[in-house]
Amino acid sequence: MLSILGKKVGMTRIFDEAGNAFAGTVIEAGPCFVTQIKTEETDGYDAIQVGFADKKEKHTTKPLLGHLKKAGTKPFRVLKEFRGFDKGEDVKLGDEIKVDIFTIGDRVSVTGVSKGKGFAGVVRRHNFGGGPKTHGQSDRLRAPGSIGQSSSPSKVMKGIRMGGRMGGVQNTVSHLRILKIDPENNIMVVKGAIPGANNGIVLIRK
Repeated sequence: MLSILGKKVGMTRIFDEAGNAFAGTVIEAGPCFVTQIKTEETDGYDAIQVGFADKKEKHTTKPLLGHLKKAGTKPFRVLKEFRGFDKGEDVKLGDEIKVDIFTIGDRVSVTGVSKGKGFAGVVRRHNFGGGPKTHGQSDRLRAPGSIGQSSSPSKVMKGIRMGGRMGGVQNTVSHLRILKIDPENNIMVVKGAIPGANNGIVLIRK
């Protein structure tokens, strides 16, 4: 089961042995704890639920506290299910998953929620070119232009690109190479950028 939850810390620069510089993202990966083991017999599918990021008991609901008490773990801010694990693995409630399940050079996919940009027009959101500056269009430079159809079908089709809320959606960046791993501090550095702002929760999968 080569998956783990983490928190984006920020970006840095890593040098290799040849002196080449790489932009890297620092991720605090784990430790995660197994809070539930789901099986096909009891739940209809096989999965492992893990928790990440400590949370105070007074901010946790009583049902969730009871759920985590079965696993013997403390409360967590984030609970996530991992499917597709090897059934032959000896996984028990309360087991700890650390960053050392990965090695330097591994390729990983990182999923996070992109930064929210608020309401944006079509020029910013969809890279529209805008209208011409001549022929009296002094106030229509960044407008989308015509959006309607002819008398058939006489409506605006669904999915047409328009202004609206931009960002704040789940994105995945694949095939990022791990540049550095620090098991003592639960730190991983991957090459390139990942979605989201600093302190955002991310999912790392091999």
